[in-house]
Amino acid sequence: MKIGIPKEVKDHEGRVAITPSNVRRLVDQGHEVLIEANAGFGSGFSNEEYLASGGILGRVEEAWDRDLVLKVKEPLESEYQYLNEQILFTFLHLSGVPKSLTEALLSSNTTGVAYETVEDDSGRLPLLAPMSAVAGNMAALVGAYYLGQTYGGKGVQLGEVLGNRHGKVLILGDGIVGYHAAKSAHGLGAEVVVAGLDPQKGNAWLKEFGAGFSFVMSSSKEVDAQIVDTDLVVGAVLRRGARADYVVTESQVKQLSPGSVVVDVSIDQGGCIETSKPTSHTHPVFAQHGVIHYCVTNMPGAYPRTSTVALSNAVLPYALKLADQGLDALKGTSGLAKGLHTHQGKLYAKSVAEDLNMTSLYEASL
Repeated sequence: MKIGIPKEVKDHEGRVAITPSNVRRLVDQGHEVLIEANAGFGSGFSNEEYLASGGILGRVEEAWDRDLVLKVKEPLESEYQYLNEQILFTFLHLSGVPKSLTEALLSSNTTGVAYETVEDDSGRLPLLAPMSAVAGNMAALVGAYYLGQTYGGKGVQLGEVLGNRHGKVLILGDGIVGYHAAKSAHGLGAEVVVAGLDPQKGNAWLKEFGAGFSFVMSSSKEVDAQIVDTDLVVGAVLRRGARADYVVTESQVKQLSPGSVVVDVSIDQGGCIETSKPTSHTHPVFAQHGVIHYCVTNMPGAYPRTSTVALSNAVLPYALKLADQGLDALKGTSGLAKGLHTHQGKLYAKSVAEDLNMTSLYEASL
């Protein structure tokens, strides 16, 4: 199969879909891989490394004009012109991005396969997981940064000072983002509260983290009780392939003291905090009700080398299946088939169809 790797164009997005070593794996399987020139620069991979791995360098138009296109982020409006009947394998987040992308995928008959809903044999999300871990780690760090008074925050450090913990972090969600955010914030020296839905996880995390960590069952009443003295709120709610639910209302945001910080990692899927709106690495924050909001839609792009290596290694087995089997890999109920979102003008993700009021275009399977 002819495979294309375009350069990412999202703001400050340094990731690339595949590393040179994994290009070699694809080439060794008999596939032709064309990489847009300089696509790997942001992650520290040179054109020469891709050539040495058996890849071909080309222009952006050539990278898109392939049977299978591997990307990191969803196509932006400037890229819609390249959509055709290829298989596009990338993060799509169709419930959280402009509806125009879904319309473009449908009108171009693109087969869109979304990383974020591909499942492994255990029902986990192996392609979303590494990026969730990076974003969770990052949430604590950027939150701590913007709490600095120099950057508009209230001047509370998340850190242990002479044996005493300072700063309170409320994390909404007990998935991979929530775990990594909790581990990082607790490691910094903050008091950490996770509001989640799985008490078994809570008990396990309490044993792991010890003093300075607590777990509560997530509810509006519990958020009300916890948020009044919170310095950093991390939104880490996930609904697979669907728009995130608001778990913090605007009135609850108003309860935060001026200079507090919100980091909404769920913003890819619309955000789980009512006052959130998408931001970029160039303009990462805004203030509302005196609260700093960080809602960057491609957080892991800030650490492209780490993120690219982790994502590429996770994506490779599924990319090989698509390259080897084509559309046959998307039939049935396999974990890869659960990533199918669009094909030949139809929607195959029920949650997306419902979120976008496009249920008339929904099909259950190929």
